[in-house]
Amino acid sequence: MSDKKKCILVVDDDASILRGFKRILQEEGYDVVTVETGHEALRKIRKKKFDVCLVDVRLPDMDGTELLLELAETPETFKIIITGFSSEQVGKKAADYGADEFLVKPVSVEELLAAVKDKSEPI
Repeated sequence: MSDKKKCILVVDDDASILRGFKRILQEEGYDVVTVETGHEALRKIRKKKFDVCLVDVRLPDMDGTELLLELAETPETFKIIITGFSSEQVGKKAADYGADEFLVKPVSVEELLAAVKDKSEPI
């Protein structure tokens, strides 16, 4: 078991989602960074390696799938797209743009933790 905390980036323009995800993930022992825009996320990604990125589809400055394309340069990062729109088309587009997993809002605590833990090593 590694002493290094897994680092997760959460990108969403909803402050309550950012607070909730951060609290839940920190309680599980993860190092969590939150940002509200795609451009903020890009700045963070250029400075730090993240084990998991949770990305909302609709961001104020870009589509979450655009951010996924940028994240393609970091194949070691597990990418989870989050959307309020449950449709096969959105899921397919997210997968085409590099999402490893697709979650539909509202995301339960169990779904969030399962998505993060399934694809990252245990802490």
